[in-house]
Amino acid sequence: MSEPKKRVLITGAGGRIGSSLAEQLRERYALRLHYHRTVPESPPADHVVANIANYEEIAPALAGMDAVVHLAGDPRVGAPWEDIHERNIVGARNVFEAARQAGVRKIVFASTNHVMGMYDRDRQWPIYGNQPVRPDSLYGVSKAFGEALGRYYADQYGLSVICLRIGWFLPKPHNEISRWMWLSPRDGAQVTWRAIESDLGFGVFYAISANGGRHWDITDTIERLGYRPEDDAERFLAEAGRGAG
Repeated sequence: MSEPKKRVLITGAGGRIGSSLAEQLRERYALRLHYHRTVPESPPADHVVANIANYEEIAPALAGMDAVVHLAGDPRVGAPWEDIHERNIVGARNVFEAARQAGVRKIVFASTNHVMGMYDRDRQWPIYGNQPVRPDSLYGVSKAFGEALGRYYADQYGLSVICLRIGWFLPKPHNEISRWMWLSPRDGAQVTWRAIESDLGFGVFYAISANGGRHWDITDTIERLGYRPEDDAERFLAEAGRGAG
């Protein structure tokens, strides 16, 4: 008799990454999808509508879950502080605390390359996950806060928290920057389920495809999470170029 599927909440399921994960992980897990306001006409799984900045709204969504993939928040690098504070600071704390109160033992936190963006600005490559953070924006600061929050919940409460510093999630790479920071949809799904299944107490990992020109180190992601990226922007663009010829 097979084991029951893990119950996983995806917050921000209406976004580009969330909607992709909802489709790709629906067979692997028993999903619950969180939307802020707009719900698709035919959601691919059970769903809830809530404002993560309101604890009383979001807390019930965590009930009965084994894990949460926290994607919800303001994704705009140039978003004003008021929005960043409400959605990315208060919202993250609410989701983490609601998870703890509900007995959820695994949190996968969607961090960002912008936590280390000043290294990119100064072209100080390669960049490793264990270097001091150098955010390039208040958005990056808010995600650095989320990583620190995850460290606290892992140490203080024994939750397993995996933070994924996501590159550029795109169906396909299309310019020079995407050559080194592309995360393909299928690699995005894989690194997410690897994080869900990991028995690590805490970790921060770069989440990009196996791009030949990458500037960020994914050795830890491969060795500690068991990630096996299938896509490479260099190979994709080379094959596309041959096809165009």
